[in-house]
Amino acid sequence: MATMIPAVSWLRACWTLLVCCLLTPGVQGQEFLLRVEPQNPVLPAGGSLLVNCSTDCPSAKQVTLETSLSKELVDNGTGWAAFWISKVTGDNRILCSGYCNGSQIIGSTGITVYRLPERVELAPLPPWQPVGQNLTLHCQVEGGSPRTSLTVVLLRWEEELSRQPAVEELAEVTATVLAGRGDHGAHFSCRTELDLRPQGLRLLVNTSAPRRLRTFALPVTPPRLVAPRFLEVETSWPVDCTLDGLFPASEAQVHLALGDQVLNATVTNHGDMITATATATARADQEGARQMICNVTLGGERLEARENLTVFSFLGPILNLSEPSAPEGSTVIVSCMAGARVQVTLDGVPAAAPGQPAQLQLNTTENDNGRSFFCSATLEVDGEFLHRNSSVQLRVLSGNSHFVPVLLAVFTTLGVVTVVVALTYDFWARKRRGLYHVRQESPSLPLTSMPTEAMNEEPSRVE
Repeated sequence: MATMIPAVSWLRACWTLLVCCLLTPGVQGQEFLLRVEPQNPVLPAGGSLLVNCSTDCPSAKQVTLETSLSKELVDNGTGWAAFWISKVTGDNRILCSGYCNGSQIIGSTGITVYRLPERVELAPLPPWQPVGQNLTLHCQVEGGSPRTSLTVVLLRWEEELSRQPAVEELAEVTATVLAGRGDHGAHFSCRTELDLRPQGLRLLVNTSAPRRLRTFALPVTPPRLVAPRFLEVETSWPVDCTLDGLFPASEAQVHLALGDQVLNATVTNHGDMITATATATARADQEGARQMICNVTLGGERLEARENLTVFSFLGPILNLSEPSAPEGSTVIVSCMAGARVQVTLDGVPAAAPGQPAQLQLNTTENDNGRSFFCSATLEVDGEFLHRNSSVQLRVLSGNSHFVPVLLAVFTTLGVVTVVVALTYDFWARKRRGLYHVRQESPSLPLTSMPTEAMNEEPSRVE
């Protein structure tokens, strides 16, 4: 299969062959030199250059410039000519030629073209790097010339980690570092240095975008979860989860849950320790065996702790009297009940089965007045027995006790009647004496009514 060779490559090959053929005989017989200035110039890619061809031969003729590059005669004179070369995109060699005393004279120089790399990129870092493990950095460099002057440097902040030459057209340079806590948040980058100082130019630098590293450390032990063993429905209990030896603790995520119920946790950290606290409240639909779960996640890794927990419902005991205050000789029924699976015992007598009520019936006597009845409830939860008690007091009314309210009512009525009679008598007595008082509404003296008899009497005479 034939391989297609670009036309530019053919032209360069032919031009190189021509230069070699011309140089060999000319140098041997030259009496006068043909100078090419500047010698070995270095240009940026696509740059332009003014080239001067000159000789000391007094009879020099036809001084010209031979090149495959785009050229333009600027000026000339006896023994010299100046040309403007433009659009220099790659390394090349130019040739000046002329005639002196009928013999050809020639001179040549090489043009070096430099360019910065088209791409300098540090490969992405892992999202999280474990502390104490090696991290390999990869830097890719594409393009750039001359390669002999191109160096690739890997950096942590401004600290050099590795310095290597860029050899191939698509070069990949690597360096390995041991990740530590101090590398958390550090910036890593890749820099190329094109050193043109030997050619009288400067050091050209091209740096990749930095990448930030995050390191982490997890302990080998799971979190310490403190949770209740039993939790009653509709009651709350504090739960906390703690993990030490965590770095960086401030970036850890903590998940607390009761079964499938996610708890609203408050997370705090002190140094390398993280603590999450929450309040667990059991629902009725969660009754039975459940698990309290604590997950701590950092760096894509997870540590988990689980504790078994039983959610239970404990209703009662509810103790009732058919009549809290009963007359002597009446029948009173005492009953005690509780929720399902709860065994109740009323005054030492257990119910027939768990979940069943207990009852007691008695005919009241005077001795039952003030009697207390006790009911205890027992619930077995996961091998543990939970107890609750309740009590109630009976009041018995005897053959005399019902007169007390009657006497109190009589005395109260008599007192009211006595007060009313006394007030009525006082009112009429005052009215008969004609004593009335006028409310004082001005600074003048109050007026008092005079008895009618006095108004009809004639004033007494003085003898």
